[in-house]
Amino acid sequence: MLEVQDVTAGYERRAPVFREVSLTVAPGEAVGLLGPSGCGKSTLARVAALLHRPDSGRVTIDGTAAGGWRHRAPRAQRTAFGVVFQQPRLSADPRLRLADLVAEPLRANGRSAEVAETVRELTARVGLGAELLGRRPHEVSDGQLQRACLARALVLRPRWLVCDEMTAMLDASTTAALVAVVEEYRAESGAGLLAVGHDRVLLERWCDRTVQWGDLGDLGDLGASLTK
Repeated sequence: MLEVQDVTAGYERRAPVFREVSLTVAPGEAVGLLGPSGCGKSTLARVAALLHRPDSGRVTIDGTAAGGWRHRAPRAQRTAFGVVFQQPRLSADPRLRLADLVAEPLRANGRSAEVAETVRELTARVGLGAELLGRRPHEVSDGQLQRACLARALVLRPRWLVCDEMTAMLDASTTAALVAVVEEYRAESGAGLLAVGHDRVLLERWCDRTVQWGDLGDLGDLGASLTK
């Protein structure tokens, strides 16, 4: 179970984006988090994936409380998550070729021996042609780069996937292809999914259940105004 319990979070020198928000995702479950742009969904997703320290509250992963945030999180908890962000160009190192972008988590976790085979298998799975693997982010389209980012998110075989507006910048065919990859991976691995977005139709078709942002708790002045 992935549990976010009574979490308050924001950014330095600013009032909290939201207060005392709770959300759960069961093993193997796909939960859609629906809300307008700017309401705080991405902040909550980052807290859930151990990428942003909340001001208060607790995150529990598979029955164990989070032991830290970002690089301070225990490796076993940190690598339990695969995250895909909305804007691939902001989440990809522009200096890396796509093959190295996908392989980065393996190398960072001392698994360099697996790089060649794993990168070959995953890039084919996400529909990224071998001729693109030597290119850098500025040499490929947004859709091609997002395919590489999804492969990177899957490379450590996470138990939990967080897709934060993953398809917002993509056309319909690429959106369908990447959602299919996520679902194929979930079917074989039993991974849980938190899919964040503002497209109700997509989330309701994709997920087992969809949660409206305004129903989560005390959203603060900004969150409350955006959900009215």
